[in-house]
Amino acid sequence: MSNIFGNKTEMPDRAKLSAALGRTFLLWEEIRSAVDKEHGTVIEEWKFYGSKIGWTLKLLLKKRNLFFFSARNGYFILSFVFGDKAVREVEKSGLPEKIKSELKNARKYAEGRGIRIEVKKRSHVGTILKLIAIKVSN
Repeated sequence: MSNIFGNKTEMPDRAKLSAALGRTFLLWEEIRSAVDKEHGTVIEEWKFYGSKIGWTLKLLLKKRNLFFFSARNGYFILSFVFGDKAVREVEKSGLPEKIKSELKNARKYAEGRGIRIEVKKRSHVGTILKLIAIKVSN
């Protein structure tokens, strides 16, 4: 399923995001609040990447890319890119084996290895917050 914000002339706002995400909007707000509280205020940049990808939110901490947010109908996807040091930290962490395996087996690019996580339920929030902490500290 593709990003539900595919109209270039309609940048998402809080009301549209809430309507699109439904119950997972509260999970998104929890993640955003935790990031600001734990790591400092981030910069949000909405960008339209074309009709196939649509509007995507990029979150930056002191000009450093933390992750990308893409809205879906009833859930959202967070995309991360980790450098070698951060990948090693993920491998040593208590994160789910599925995430460790996906990251380890992801294609390596100059900027690192990427992983996309669908956030559909409360149990995903802790994993996301751990990944963000690893990203920030590495």
